[in-house]
Amino acid sequence: VQLQASGGGLVQPGGSLRLSCAVSGSIVSINAVNWYRQAPGKQRELVAFITSSNITHYADSVKGRFTISKNHAVNTVYLQMNSLKLEDAAVYYCNPLTYYSGSSHDLWGQGTQVTVSS
Repeated sequence: VQLQASGGGLVQPGGSLRLSCAVSGSIVSINAVNWYRQAPGKQRELVAFITSSNITHYADSVKGRFTISKNHAVNTVYLQMNSLKLEDAAVYYCNPLTYYSGSSHDLWGQGTQVTVSS
């Protein structure tokens, strides 16, 4: 099983980025996918999640600006980030909660850097 997160980069305040989190391999199911972020000197925080039944949740700080979605056919979850603010700058991590090989597996991506700067 492999996990690939991508889509980070440098953007000006007010700009947009779309992060992707792709899971490949012999996965039986993906029960939910979390997106976390961690800025320097700060604790990791949950930004959003989506469940297998498409229930979504957002941190108050990103509501109305970020949208989490998924493409089940390719086991990929997206985080569309609009109206980015300076305080959104962080390393973003995807965290799929999966089931395969007879047990649950909590996967972590390598993180993708989002830089918001004018």
